[in-house]
Amino acid sequence: MRSLASDNHSGVHPRVLEAIAAANADHAVSYGADPWTTRALELIQGEFGEHAEVFPVFNGTGANVVGMQSMLRSWESVICATTAHVNVDEAGAPEKLLGSKVIAVPSADAKITPELIRAQHWGIGDFHHAQPRVVLVTQSTEYGTRYSLDELRAITSTAHELDMYVYLDGARIANATAGLGCTFKEMTTDIGIDALSFGATKNGAMGAEAVVILNPALNAGETLGYIRKQYMQLASKMRFVSAQFIALLEDELWRANAEHSNSMAQYLASKVTSIPGVTITQAVEANAVFAIIPAAITPALQEVTPFYVWNEATNEVRWMCSWDTTTANIDTFVSALTSLTSGTGA
Repeated sequence: MRSLASDNHSGVHPRVLEAIAAANADHAVSYGADPWTTRALELIQGEFGEHAEVFPVFNGTGANVVGMQSMLRSWESVICATTAHVNVDEAGAPEKLLGSKVIAVPSADAKITPELIRAQHWGIGDFHHAQPRVVLVTQSTEYGTRYSLDELRAITSTAHELDMYVYLDGARIANATAGLGCTFKEMTTDIGIDALSFGATKNGAMGAEAVVILNPALNAGETLGYIRKQYMQLASKMRFVSAQFIALLEDELWRANAEHSNSMAQYLASKVTSIPGVTITQAVEANAVFAIIPAAITPALQEVTPFYVWNEATNEVRWMCSWDTTTANIDTFVSALTSLTSGTGA
């Protein structure tokens, strides 16, 4: 099966599998006190800056909960776009586990702006009102759009002016960084991001994420170890998580994978643009294509290649490319899409 439903559907990059197998040698001290984790932390710090504090975890939801806990108290709130993963796709985990309110703000392109932040920054000092403390941005966003460096800089400037932190959900941070042609540090540390989740699973890993704290004032070294343990995100055999980061970072495999999945999304978009009845709805800036297609053809097309209906009211769909998507996969899909739309008279 080849899928356009999610970059989680793809397999593990062979070099990552090789790294996991290579780490499966003899015994090693558990819970991160092993040479693979030492090396992985060095590499991640090399990407974000020597003052970055890094905490590998199991998954993206866990990373978001652990990362935001370093910034929040239970009477404080998180401002994010309505489409944000923490608002839509984490089953209420941040609100349940953190005890903090998530304030979801409508945004047509899934991006938060300084104006939207200021509109939610009120009731300061009123103990009847959840106090705004964290602005959450997703890079790249759930709509496959991405923030420019200037947009991120404007957000961090506004948030810090208002005595708030900025947390970046980086489940697809590799796709955004590759698309911008910059480094991780230039997109985060250098423009004032306070903390982030560093996602690898969607970019060729088997299962590897990390919380990266960039703001020393958060005192992560004193708290995050305990928080990670309490939220059940501390891997006992951490060398196997760390080996994945080593494989992706040592020779910039992460960038090659992200550039490839991004280019496949561009290729797909170029192929479907001229098909009658198909309308691309979002800018294609990472590895996702969003489009409206005739509802009548959706089930048959999903039998050819799985994908998700994003908005059932409009039949907006999401086609997600992966590190191993090929032009042949896309050509097969586009051929079926063309045939089916022709049959509807669209």
